[in-house]
Amino acid sequence: MNKTTFLLPVLVLAVVGVMSSIFIVTETEKALVLRFGRVVAVKEDPGLAFKVPVIDEVVSYDDRILSLEVGPLEITPLDDRRLVVDAFARYRIVDVKQFRQAVGASGINGGETRLDKIMRAATREVLGSVSSNDILSSDRAALMLRIRNGAINQAEGFGLEVVDVRLKRTDLPQANLEATFARMRAEREREAADEIARGDEAAQRVRALADRTEVELVSDAEREAEVIRGEADAERNAIFAEAYGRDPEFFEFYRSLNAYEGALKGSNSSLVLSPDSEFFNYLKSSRGAAAAQ
Repeated sequence: MNKTTFLLPVLVLAVVGVMSSIFIVTETEKALVLRFGRVVAVKEDPGLAFKVPVIDEVVSYDDRILSLEVGPLEITPLDDRRLVVDAFARYRIVDVKQFRQAVGASGINGGETRLDKIMRAATREVLGSVSSNDILSSDRAALMLRIRNGAINQAEGFGLEVVDVRLKRTDLPQANLEATFARMRAEREREAADEIARGDEAAQRVRALADRTEVELVSDAEREAEVIRGEADAERNAIFAEAYGRDPEFFEFYRSLNAYEGALKGSNSSLVLSPDSEFFNYLKSSRGAAAAQ
């Protein structure tokens, strides 16, 4: 009875000691065994591992590729056109012992804080050496590769490997954005004014050409009309002359009728003539001037 009572606590302590000395390393992580804060073992292969109970401490780190969001960063390219850039980096912990020595107990958060500073410095250095047009263009792969290469060497000092860098957003600051919009609006208004001025100039040229063409056409028409009218008058006079030569009496009669028509036109026509005036020869006799003689 006394022997069983003694062995049972010993057995329990042995089981607890064995269990507390065993830990599991998964496929997605790496582990460090710390003794009084000093690294005594690195466990990178998945499976069971051992430590000294109570004395040793196990710290695990993610072995997968991680993401780091780099907050808005204001840069000034070569053309002094300030831009706000958002980026993100893909990284992984390749040397957990070096990483632990660099960041201490702050872990992943401390490592990302230092990597964020590295990324910001590399981004400013690279984007500050090119123009804003290069940054805003669709072909920015070369710039992102330069940022990654610039951050790799510094990140290696913390046991990190920068796998990839991407630029997500490149915009103008709000103040610059409003100024840019105002400048673009002024340029468009100036272009519109230029187009209107060119249109007015072209309209004036067309209008002047149309006026000149109108004057020329009217002048030509009036000249042709005068020519035709002169030819018609000449032809009429020729006909009258021929008619007079053939029958002077009929021509005299015709002229008298035209004179009567012109003189007696209207309801209130009045003539004051002598009764024996030659004007009334054809009214006094059907034979006309011959009868009057």
